[in-house]
Amino acid sequence: MARFAIEMNRTASTTLPVGSVGVGTTTRFDIYDLMLGSEATPQDSVFLWRMFACSAMGTSTAVTPKALDINNINAAAILGGENHTIDATPVGGAMLSIALNQRATFRWVAAPGGELISASTAASGFALYTPTASALIAVTATAHANQY
Repeated sequence: MARFAIEMNRTASTTLPVGSVGVGTTTRFDIYDLMLGSEATPQDSVFLWRMFACSAMGTSTAVTPKALDINNINAAAILGGENHTIDATPVGGAMLSIALNQRATFRWVAAPGGELISASTAASGFALYTPTASALIAVTATAHANQY
């Protein structure tokens, strides 16, 4: 099993994802660690971060996953995206909902067995949104994922 980090940056949007993590093949993966925050000038803005499973990842700027083991010579089948111009296609309700003040940085770590596991279909994955952002400021999220 290979482990990767995917960093996603953009200006918070109430309509488009902050970023997405998916696959172009039938490779499965899980997200077990997620860090959320903003590098903008501190202010009292609120965000509701929401993670959805997606059947299509939309159109975005590609983000190259970084191997967490520098000796890993396997290429990542996982794809990252940021700065979406076309929305992902969410399936069902939110898998995570995390309300934060912009001054806070937050880390979600899955309990053992509680990882977010992708579907085994091509172009599937997860998209992270800030649908109730009260300010359009720079935000960053980093996901750690296991590739099976």
